[in-house]
Amino acid sequence: MPVPVEGPRPMATPKTSKIASGSAEEAPPSASPAPDAKIRKLRKRKGKEPEDVDPPADISQPVEDKSWTWKPLTESSASRVAPVFTKDGRYFFSVVESSVKIYSVATGRVVSTLAAPPPSESATTGGPSRPAAVTAAILNPHNPFQLITGSADGLVRFWDFLDAIVLRTLKLPYVIMHLAAHEKFKDHIFAAVASGTKKKTHKSKKDSAVDNAYVLQVSFQPTDASASLAVQVPSDIYQIGRARGPTGLGFSPSGAWLVATGGHKAYVCPTSDFKAGFTKFVSPQALTCLAFHPSEEYFATGDAIGCIRLWYCLNSNLPKTYGVEKKAQTTTMHWHAHAVSSIAFTANGAYLVSGGEEAVLVIWQLHSGQREYIPRVGAPIAHVSVSKAADGEEEYLLSLVDASFAFVRSGTLSISRTISRVKLDPATSQNQPSASSPAPLAVHFLTSALILPSSHGSTLQAFSPSSAKLLYELEVTPSNRVSRRDEKALEQPRVQHAVIDELGEWLVTIDWRESDETFRAESHMKIWRWHQKSATWTLNTRVDRPHGLHRVTAVAFRPVSKGTESIFVTTGEDGNIKSWRVQSTTQKSGETDNFWVSRCTLSSRSGTPSHVSWSTDGSLFAVSMGPHVAIYDGQTNILCQVLTSPECPLVASAHFVGSSGRYVAVVGPRDLILWDLLSHSVRWQFQSSLSIDRLVAHPREESFSLFERLATQGTPSTRVLVFHPSSSLPVASWTVPFHLRNVVSHASLDRLSANPLSFTLVGITDTWSVVVFGDDVCLPQEDGSTARGIGTDGAPGKRTLFQDIFGKSAFAGLTNVPASSSVTLASAQPWSGREVAEVFDAPTYLMPPLGSLFDNLLDGFLTPRLSSDVPNSPTAVEHVDEDVDMADEGDDEPFTVDTRIERVVNKQEMESFIGLFKNYGISAPTQMPTQPNGVSKTNGMRNPTVNGHAHTPSSTPNPPNAKTVAQKAEMPGPTSVELAPSPMSVNGRKRKQSAV
Repeated sequence: MPVPVEGPRPMATPKTSKIASGSAEEAPPSASPAPDAKIRKLRKRKGKEPEDVDPPADISQPVEDKSWTWKPLTESSASRVAPVFTKDGRYFFSVVESSVKIYSVATGRVVSTLAAPPPSESATTGGPSRPAAVTAAILNPHNPFQLITGSADGLVRFWDFLDAIVLRTLKLPYVIMHLAAHEKFKDHIFAAVASGTKKKTHKSKKDSAVDNAYVLQVSFQPTDASASLAVQVPSDIYQIGRARGPTGLGFSPSGAWLVATGGHKAYVCPTSDFKAGFTKFVSPQALTCLAFHPSEEYFATGDAIGCIRLWYCLNSNLPKTYGVEKKAQTTTMHWHAHAVSSIAFTANGAYLVSGGEEAVLVIWQLHSGQREYIPRVGAPIAHVSVSKAADGEEEYLLSLVDASFAFVRSGTLSISRTISRVKLDPATSQNQPSASSPAPLAVHFLTSALILPSSHGSTLQAFSPSSAKLLYELEVTPSNRVSRRDEKALEQPRVQHAVIDELGEWLVTIDWRESDETFRAESHMKIWRWHQKSATWTLNTRVDRPHGLHRVTAVAFRPVSKGTESIFVTTGEDGNIKSWRVQSTTQKSGETDNFWVSRCTLSSRSGTPSHVSWSTDGSLFAVSMGPHVAIYDGQTNILCQVLTSPECPLVASAHFVGSSGRYVAVVGPRDLILWDLLSHSVRWQFQSSLSIDRLVAHPREESFSLFERLATQGTPSTRVLVFHPSSSLPVASWTVPFHLRNVVSHASLDRLSANPLSFTLVGITDTWSVVVFGDDVCLPQEDGSTARGIGTDGAPGKRTLFQDIFGKSAFAGLTNVPASSSVTLASAQPWSGREVAEVFDAPTYLMPPLGSLFDNLLDGFLTPRLSSDVPNSPTAVEHVDEDVDMADEGDDEPFTVDTRIERVVNKQEMESFIGLFKNYGISAPTQMPTQPNGVSKTNGMRNPTVNGHAHTPSSTPNPPNAKTVAQKAEMPGPTSVELAPSPMSVNGRKRKQSAV
């Protein structure tokens, strides 16, 4: 149990105070210690002196640990399950831990979330445990509107994703790793499950091991005892064979072969004889991924050194000696420098796409072996999926390791759009920062956005928790996005500190690059200024090596208001404390240029400064260095006081507590000491049996939170103790199931809560997940965060060939128009410009006769001539017949109804249009009346030409009947044919004349 020690202790000297030696047990504890009667002022203060804070109501008994409410803003890492497209290609499924998010391909937004129901109450923790992670997801080959998922707890769920409901749940006694299904096997599903044992790898230098697994055939039919239960047990589970560390499982296109990959082997089994087991084909390198050709009987694999192999072993000549390792005929393609993470065939089978750690998408042409590249996709590629839409252009969906998505168009070979929320730090072992490295985290006051580290260490990103959107990215240090050189990772610059002032105008970033055998360590301090209109940060000042060749340990802005001078302090491992201010210069043009310069430099005689913090009013700042804390005047930089204590031999940080700045909380490895600056004494001391991680002060109340790392096995957890300056007993104790790299308070999220005293924190965990936790966490409801039907989703469909030729239909996207709306069309104000086109955006049977609209349309285009414009007479108008250039009359520029996009037209669509024009567009020529001499006239012209050639009618016309001859005899002169009036054209769309 922690041992609280309370009671004021006198200081040894005004400048340097040291507590009298003695153990913690010698000081009698006191629930509410009274300060000294005489309090000496350290500095001049405006306003009244701060009064003693009353103790809380009930602090006599230690509080019990309770689980704190927390919500993740990001996923802990990129999913190991590849995205799955729906049959029509309009949506795709992305696995996020224990849930499945459904994204719209057209909009890029989450339309629904399939969340597994939480398990029953846990007996150990007393609360509900989290659902198990989803480890596999496939579409049901017998019903394209069902999704089959497998999870780590052995549950196989059948989802109707249109209605977002679970249709059936099967329970397997193993951890599911992969799932496969084929339409040939109607009532069965195949799964690769972990057997619970591991096999050590002899060739590896390290003592590593891989999971042994079983490949099972599972029946959909439940047992009689579980048929009526919510979770059913399969009636039949058959073991086909074993595999070591499976990385893929799938069927050939015909369903004649079942293939699993794992380790250095490809396991092949004919589906006609599952009892024969697997035939093992050996690969020289460990296999990492598997993909089947869509139409032919062969498959492709990627391995750990970047090779792609095409295996031609699925034939009737397969040797019958099952269980023996064999070698197969293969074709090798090699470009990747590191392991291939994912491969996929295109729908026609002519191309193969692959991706990996290099962040480059490679497109292989199989018949020629040529390849094309899409480089710099943003982050290493985790999965590649191909849209299986029957119409329209194919797209490649790249799932990146920073939990973002990128779409690549196959026609242009360029990234068309991206989907990202918060980009996580890449979870690659070669470039993963150490656990002790700092993670920048700040809150921008003007936009209420979080400043977080991005997927690359030299980049920051801004995320808005209120709108759940990624606002922008800021590249602090431009660098080449190279994965690694050979097997050794390259040293990349990383942003270690990002601090914003209270007004949100200035941002200070510190980036650091470790030294190598080829170059020295690099350190840069950059100061950015916020532009409100453009909502961007612009670089204002750059300082190379602000503390020489040593690291910058801390940065802190002085709390200021508008009109006061901006100052910030930096500390470094060189033992110096530097203060920085803004300097203004006036140019010849009269413009004022502001930039930052060094204000003063203070040297520490003993100890390395590790932390700096300011009081609320900005008059003092405290620097933690070694075994003591130095208090400096913020304006004159004079050393005012030094705080030392034998109970805390090493000070990690010191924080001003409360709005008055009277108390300073000093944090050590296992000790917490609260100093009273006015009484020059220790208010109380708290000793912890655990390792103290950090301290965060409440922004508005006289309280603060202490974070302790719990030494638990398995799941990491952190205990948060809430203290009040009046007592060393914690007011509250909370636990969260993660460890933290950095944590800050977010006042904007506090305002969303109904409790005015709520305390909301935002932290970055050790697994690079961003979480929000506190007393009453209230985040806005996101679109698609809950399960809902997607049948009525308004995602736009793909364009057709008719739309590419003639433009978008006038009736596309229209809702049902009530009949009453057509009555007021003719009684509105005069039309002008493009508003005329809106008259015809309605079904024809609801439109009034065109004759009733003609006068109103002309009144909208033509304005009556004023009498003042008429020369000589106000009543008589002289008619002037002159040619008018209509192109110069109008000021409005011509506009198009829709823009055209490049699209590939498939054969089926083209044949449908050919049949349309054959049946309806081409008809027999109409017999024209002829002159008595047998020569026909068309529109009064003799021998008309068609396509540049003379057109001669048939020499044997049909003989006219008697009635026609009599009518011709009565007609004087030569006859001519009067053609029917053509339909009216409005804005490029033809409209039939309505009958009055």
